[in-house]
Amino acid sequence: MRASPLLTQRLMEHLNTGVLLLDAELIILYMNPAAEALLEVSGKRGLGAHFYDLAIEDEQDVIAMRDAVVTGHSYTKRETIIHLHNQQTVTLDYSVSPVAHPETRMPTLLIELQGRDRLTRISREEQLIAKQETTRSLVRGLAHEIKNPLGGIRGSAQLLERELPTAELKEYTNIIIEEADRLRDLVDRLLGPRNLPQNEQVNIHEVTERVCQLIEVESEGVIHISRDYDPSIPEIQADRNQLIQAFLNICRNAMQAMLENPCQQQPPSLVIKTRSVRQFTIGHQRHRLVAQIDIIDNGPGIPAELQENLFYPMVSGRAEGTGLGLSIAQSLINQVNGIIEFTSAPDRTVFSIFIPLESL
Repeated sequence: MRASPLLTQRLMEHLNTGVLLLDAELIILYMNPAAEALLEVSGKRGLGAHFYDLAIEDEQDVIAMRDAVVTGHSYTKRETIIHLHNQQTVTLDYSVSPVAHPETRMPTLLIELQGRDRLTRISREEQLIAKQETTRSLVRGLAHEIKNPLGGIRGSAQLLERELPTAELKEYTNIIIEEADRLRDLVDRLLGPRNLPQNEQVNIHEVTERVCQLIEVESEGVIHISRDYDPSIPEIQADRNQLIQAFLNICRNAMQAMLENPCQQQPPSLVIKTRSVRQFTIGHQRHRLVAQIDIIDNGPGIPAELQENLFYPMVSGRAEGTGLGLSIAQSLINQVNGIIEFTSAPDRTVFSIFIPLESL
C-alpha cells in the first residue's frame, strides 16, 4: 500500500532527524521541525533562505555541497562544528544526497541532520556520574582504613601523656593528638555530610542570594556580583543548607581564582544566572523540567590538565587548596538527582548546576 502525502508529511514532522531539501542554488525548499530545532530557526524564516546564511561552514564544505549537485555523488560528514546564524555553534552529523525534485524533477539536495551535542553531553554526564560513584566508594573504604588506626594513635598518645613526668614532654603528645584530630576532620570532609538531608520547599533564588551575601563579605566587596534570574522557576524540594554549601563551594573557588590571578583589563566579576529548561536529560533519565543555575566568572580559567579530573577529591589548582570543594558540591547536587557541569577558557568559566523539578 502506497503512503499518502499526508501520512508522509506527518512522519517527517515527527522524525528526530532533521531533514532539509535544497535546490541547486542551496536555497531551502523544505525543512521539518527537527531541522528547525537543530538550526535554531523557525520554518517561516528558514524557507527561501540560503542554507549557508543559517549554518556557516568552511569554504571547502560549501564547494563540496555544490559539487554534489553537479556530480550526483552522496557524502557524509561526522561531528562537524556548524556556526549558526545566531552566533551559536552546534555539532552535527549530516548526509547529503542528490535527488530529483518529486514534482519538478529538477536536481535538489536532501540533507539529513543528526545532532551530536546532546549525545556527547549525555555520554560525558554518564562518565561523570560513574566517576563520582567510584570515587565515593573508594573514599568510604579509605576513610574506614584511616580512621581506625587514627583512633588507636590518639588513644595511645592520651595514655602516654598521663605517664610523662614533665609538662614540657606533653607538648609532643599534644602534637600527636592535634594532628590525629586534623586527619580525622579531613577524612570526615572527604566523606561529605553525615546527616540525612532535611528536604523542604526551597526558593533557589533565596539560596543564591545567601551565597552572594557571603561572597561579598569574604571578598570585602572587591568582586562585582550580577544577577540574571528567571522568576518563573518553581520551588525545589531539597535541603536548603546543602544547596547553599554546594553553591558556595563553586562561588568561593571562583572568588579565590579571580583574587589570586587578577585580570588587568577588567575587574573581577561573578554572574549568577538561572533558567528553567524543558525536556532535559541527566545521565540516563529525561526530565520534564529542570532548573539550570549558571555561575560565571571572568577569572583565568581552569588549567587544561585539571579539567578531566576536576571533581575528584584532592584535585586543586591552588597550592594551599584541599581539592574537596567541587567534589563535595557534586556529591550534594547528586543527592537531589542533579549534576554539575562546566566549561572553561581564559576570562570565562561557567559552572552549570542542573536540578530536576518533577516533584512539583
